[in-house]
Amino acid sequence: MKIAAASLLLSLAASASAFAPLISSAPAAKTSTQLFERKTFITGNWKLNPQTKAEALELATGIANAVTPDSPCDVALFVPFPFIEPVQKAVGDKLKVGAEMVTPEMAGAFTGGISAPMLEWALAGHSERRTINKETDEYINAQCVKLIEQGMSVILCIGETLEEFEKDLVGAVCETQLKKGLAGISAEDMSRVAIAYEPVWAIGTGKVATPEIAQSVHATCRKILAGMYGETIANDTRILYGGSVSKDSVDGLIAQPDIDGALVGGASLDAENFGRIINHEVGVPATV
Repeated sequence: MKIAAASLLLSLAASASAFAPLISSAPAAKTSTQLFERKTFITGNWKLNPQTKAEALELATGIANAVTPDSPCDVALFVPFPFIEPVQKAVGDKLKVGAEMVTPEMAGAFTGGISAPMLEWALAGHSERRTINKETDEYINAQCVKLIEQGMSVILCIGETLEEFEKDLVGAVCETQLKKGLAGISAEDMSRVAIAYEPVWAIGTGKVATPEIAQSVHATCRKILAGMYGETIANDTRILYGGSVSKDSVDGLIAQPDIDGALVGGASLDAENFGRIINHEVGVPATV
């Protein structure tokens, strides 16, 4: 849980949907500032896994069993299209299930495309889609806009390559991807948007940005959002970290004040490991 100062106008949060942070009032304080909490959001991205429906159901059931009333977070799984409906049935209301991408077109001659009305919510802009499928910022923005227009929710993924990181371009890259990816999305619609910062050099490599590095980038992203939408929206928006998150690294990452959860790849394919990430330690001292 991350605590930040908020305006007394909590009505701005009333329209929050599945992706919006769960807002709760803090106990009476000695100052006029009212506090709120962004509830941690742990998500798994299965990518092109597993290989069969039976394996998907077994994995989904194991993950759902790890989610209890004491779990300190909201949970979601992004799974391959053929598994979305059976996985939804397997997990029930314990967690959300979404798609790994969406095409911005609504219908027509787009072989292999999946339109927003077929989904509840989806990822947009994952680095593998950007690099392997050559999806541009404009195409990713079209996905985000279409999802929002159809009443869905979206996690916009952003992040830099190793070369950009080494050239100290992290802030510039994140700013560009945020502003282009969210173009046309209003402040009111931001209640259905979450951001996932995923340094490309850390995805699938076993390398993880240190909690201090990740926190610095997340704070930068929140500042960018504040410039786009104002402090209240920026403070309400959950920003997740993605990049080889594991059961060993999750506690230190989540302890950071601006890291509101995780987008987990490989570790979400193991129910025991992902269960440990879901039930991460709360209250670990942050190092900033």
